[in-house]
Amino acid sequence: MVDDVSPGSIGRGEPLEGAHLTVTSKAFTENLVLGAMMGIAFQAAGADVLDRTGIQGSIGSREAVLKGDADAIYEYTGTAWITYLGNSEPITDPLAQWRAVHDADLRNGLAWLPPSRLDNTYALAMNQAAFRKYGTRNLSEVAALARSDPGAVTLCVEGEFANRADGLPGMQKAYGMDVPASRITQMDSGIIYTQVKKGSCTYGEVYTTDGRIRSMGLVVMADDRRFFPNYNAAPEINSGTLKKWPAIAEVLDPITARLDNTVARELNAKVDVEGEDPHQVALEWMKGEGFVR
Repeated sequence: MVDDVSPGSIGRGEPLEGAHLTVTSKAFTENLVLGAMMGIAFQAAGADVLDRTGIQGSIGSREAVLKGDADAIYEYTGTAWITYLGNSEPITDPLAQWRAVHDADLRNGLAWLPPSRLDNTYALAMNQAAFRKYGTRNLSEVAALARSDPGAVTLCVEGEFANRADGLPGMQKAYGMDVPASRITQMDSGIIYTQVKKGSCTYGEVYTTDGRIRSMGLVVMADDRRFFPNYNAAPEINSGTLKKWPAIAEVLDPITARLDNTVARELNAKVDVEGEDPHQVALEWMKGEGFVR
């Protein structure tokens, strides 16, 4: 990263001067923006930063930080607890969920810094025409519709969601929902929103912080049985890196504290609706918040 930034409210005294840090992220919009924020913050604090954002899938980015090929990522607590650490039951309290992940991952050589209020969980959504026709408002009602009128329920989902324990298989089990494979289409996450808006599928997998939900007028189904975990974004740092550069925590903490779902929806919409570059969106937000100059 070669952003022309200097310390604002973070990075004063350039406590990371001399550090060579690699940031990574997953390939979807929000995580690209968060990865850019992290790298920009490190630059302002004096570090040289290598950009390895945009790794496909969750496992690849996790492995990069575990192995030391990358130093840091904004990760999600629910993903770590269920997908990486192999637990089947989420912890309903967000801070307790973060603490459990934090404690478990210390043994794996990963350090979790304090979490944000940004909770990007999964949901199903439908367009306005389908809502007027079927009127479902939560996942229990979707399950009931699938039983009473099986042909009414078609799903558009990502490949990862279709196979994760905290995704479609677990959701169907929790709600007694039985949608046959012939009525489930797997596709890229970006396409799902347009297909749901067009009515190509009745329900699509969405992220609750995605700016396209509002811009496309989609109706989100409530998770009335609280199946999906809390997915609070928090910095996950290679433990060796944090030990060598402990100032990483003081650099990132103010940024993480500012992140919530409102901020995420606004920034995600700039990318997915207005077509702006994720890195530039992150940079302008960091400058606008006074974190960097």
